[in-house]
Amino acid sequence: MALPDEPRAPGEPGRPGEPRDWTDGHVARWQPVLPGLDPVVEGAVTRMKKLSVHLRRVREQSLVDFDLERHEFDTLHKLAGRGGSAAPSELAQDLDLAPASVSGRLDALEKRGFVRRTQSTTDRRRVVVELTGTGRQTWLGAMDVLGHEEYRILGVLSPEERNQLNDLLRRIMVEAESVENARHWD
Repeated sequence: MALPDEPRAPGEPGRPGEPRDWTDGHVARWQPVLPGLDPVVEGAVTRMKKLSVHLRRVREQSLVDFDLERHEFDTLHKLAGRGGSAAPSELAQDLDLAPASVSGRLDALEKRGFVRRTQSTTDRRRVVVELTGTGRQTWLGAMDVLGHEEYRILGVLSPEERNQLNDLLRRIMVEAESVENARHWD
């Protein structure tokens, strides 16, 4: 719960005439319990958390819809991010996994027809992992579900408001990432 440096006079959540959401009720419940609660900070932080949970649920449902395990999607995603082709060691680095773990993932993805491993044409000792057409389609399908939901939600804002929101969130993240012992944000 966010407590301000200086107490604010509690106000009605949201602007007059705007629909109320779950968080408005949450803030209203907690203000009598915590009189110093800043309703704006509490509302913003709670909404960011709830939005993150909502998008995670949509992503998880898209994985179910496309018959993908989370680790399979992550591997396809990292491979797609490298243009659809990478060495297993590059994928291990991107996924922050031991090479043996990546090898097991690639075995399973290869059996499903999502990736293929071939020898490098420049160095026969090197193996190249490539995203197959089926792998790319499956990855894109799962990505599209989340992308459509993101556009649906942010579609309530004008292009200028989306830019403003993006800029404001960037400022917040710069501050969050500036903490000396900040965690790795990938």
